[in-house]
Amino acid sequence: MSDFYKYFKENMEALGLAPPPETLFGTQQLAVTTISAILAYIDKYGTNVTMLEMVGAGSRLEQLATLGALGAAFYVGAAIGSLAVATGRTISGGASIADVLFEASRQGFGRQWLTTLFVEMPGIYDGRMSARKLYKHNGYIR
Repeated sequence: MSDFYKYFKENMEALGLAPPPETLFGTQQLAVTTISAILAYIDKYGTNVTMLEMVGAGSRLEQLATLGALGAAFYVGAAIGSLAVATGRTISGGASIADVLFEASRQGFGRQWLTTLFVEMPGIYDGRMSARKLYKHNGYIR
């Protein structure tokens, strides 16, 4: 297991999410590819689409079907935050909102609703925030 995946998985689990499949998020490039695919479905179907609906729409991300009714917008926000955390920890030991927004922009993930998500739910990328595991129950819908 790479350090990148270890940090990515650790951040996703700290948010109360099931361990992300290593086959989809095991390296920075795999994570970027997977996040891009999820964003494409959100762009097409809107921020209210669930992970199960996304998979049912023909996504090649079947391994994420177990996430069911979890909002794809929240999950991709968590994944982008975890991407920034894993990248930041691998390189320099941490991530800030600026790191998250920079990484999202650099990878072509920039969406206005994502900026709002990161401002409203800083625990996605900041492990010091209390109750971050409860975020997944808030049902982020825009």
